[in-house]
Order: sequence, then C-alpha cells, then structure tokens
Amino acid sequence: MNRQRVSRISRSLTVPRPLKVAEDLEHAHVLDRPARGLTGFLLRFLPPGAVRDLLHGVPLGHPAHPPLTDVPVGCWMAASALDLFPDTDRASQVLLAAGLASAVPAALTGAADWSSLHIEQQRVGIVHSIGTTAATGLFAASLLARLRGRTRQGKVLGLAGLAALFGGTYLGGHLAFRLGAGASHAESITHLGPLGWHDLCPLDELPEGWPVHRTLGYISLFVLRYGEDVYVLADRCTHLDGPLHQGRMVRVDDEICVICPWHGSTFQVSDGTVVHGPATGRQPAFETRVLESGMIQVRPAR
Repeated sequence: MNRQRVSRISRSLTVPRPLKVAEDLEHAHVLDRPARGLTGFLLRFLPPGAVRDLLHGVPLGHPAHPPLTDVPVGCWMAASALDLFPDTDRASQVLLAAGLASAVPAALTGAADWSSLHIEQQRVGIVHSIGTTAATGLFAASLLARLRGRTRQGKVLGLAGLAALFGGTYLGGHLAFRLGAGASHAESITHLGPLGWHDLCPLDELPEGWPVHRTLGYISLFVLRYGEDVYVLADRCTHLDGPLHQGRMVRVDDEICVICPWHGSTFQVSDGTVVHGPATGRQPAFETRVLESGMIQVRPAR
C-alpha cells in the first residue's frame, strides 16, 4: 500500500517534458564552442559604448529586448488567428510584414543581452534564437507565398512558423523567469528605510580608495572610502549577481565609478546610477554618516 502511494506521488512530481528539455539545454556542453565563437563576434560587432547601452536598454532603466519581442509575436499570432476567417488575407499580410520588420530590433537587442550572459544561460539562448529565427523564416516564406497568390500554402507555412515561435518563446521565458536573465539580482534594501540608521563599521577599519566587502545583517555591501567620504552600494550587481567589491575603480566624467568584474557593468558609487550596461537597473545605494565615535552608519538612499 505504501509503495503504491509513493509511486503515485513520484508520478505526480514528474518534471514536465518542456521544462526537462530546457533544463537539459542548460548542461548541453556541445553548445559551448558555438556560444564562445558567437560571443566573440558580437563583442567585436557591438563593442561597449552608446549603441550597445541602447540595445541593452540602459536609457530605459530595464532591458529593451522583452517588450520589443511583444510586437512580432503579437503580429504573427494575430495573423495566424485571422487565417481562421474568410476574406482576411490582406490583413494577415500586413501583420506578417509588420512582424518581420519589428523582429529586427528585437533580434539585435536579444543578441546584445545574450552576449553578456553566463554560459548556462547562453546554451538555452542559442536554441531560443534558433527557434525564433526559424519562426521568422517561416513567416517570411508565408508572406512571400501569399504575395504570389498561394494563400493556402502561406497559411500552412504560417502554422509551422507559429509552432516554431511557441518553442522559441518558451525557452525565452525559461531564460527570463527560471534563469533570471534580465531581472535585477541586487538584494532589496527598501524595507530597511523605515528602520532608520544602521551601524556598519568604524571608519578607521576601511582602507583608503579601495573597495571592501561588508555585511549588514544578511545583505552584502560594497564599501568605498575616499578621505572622510564613504560610499556604500549593494554588493551584488543588478545584472547577474557579480561581486562589485572585486571590481575596478575608474572615473567617468569626473564621477567615481566601479566596473563589475563579471560582465563590465559600470555604476556611479555615489548613487548607483548605471553608466554602462549590460546592467540596466540602478544599483541600490545607501546614505552614509560618520558619528563622532568614528562609527559609520547607513540607511537606504531616498
């Protein structure tokens, strides 16, 4: 009886097939070589700078790729839905063309983001891009067939494109929601605000001009002393959790900045503002004050 119960529980806990495929892709080492080659090409084609920051979404404050994908996906799904009704071929053609045009910026932003991910994420991302590229090709073929008067063939190609699109977007969702690509990885500090000031450490414990790691409860902090000024940020980079206290200090437009050692995101240490991506979210920052006793106190910046 107990064995039967355990068996039923085991069957109920079976990982869904699509999720199992996505998780297997995370460990598909066969994809490492093409991932490295494509990353190198993209970094040469899209070097760090204003264009790359724009593709990451730095001016927007969050990744540009996810909202841009809604346009082609929405257009192509609408076109496929209209194919179920008579006398809608002209509207379907317009939607297919709009989806193809909007797929270009979606692909460029996705490529920029993908080139700054961990290898496990890149493995899934390669197959995600294969699926969406196949969908784009099938929808382009569908539009071409319709323009040549082969409406029936165009509808069949559209359905094939829709199937490839579902597969590609599922992996995109896995990247975003299971693997955290694009989400902020910095620890939340806003709940500390109502609690006021918190003791951190004595000022004379900090080296001059060199970032160090400190903790405030369970929160990891980047702490930098310049003379009597102390700058404190959440240590975990908003991009992919990199340790900022191990980063390199630079000046950008006369502002003291830290470069994340993992993927090169650059933040102003005064308030956590993003100077260069791939990070798009501001690094959580703290206000500081030094008591007469020499104790440094911090609270979340307002």
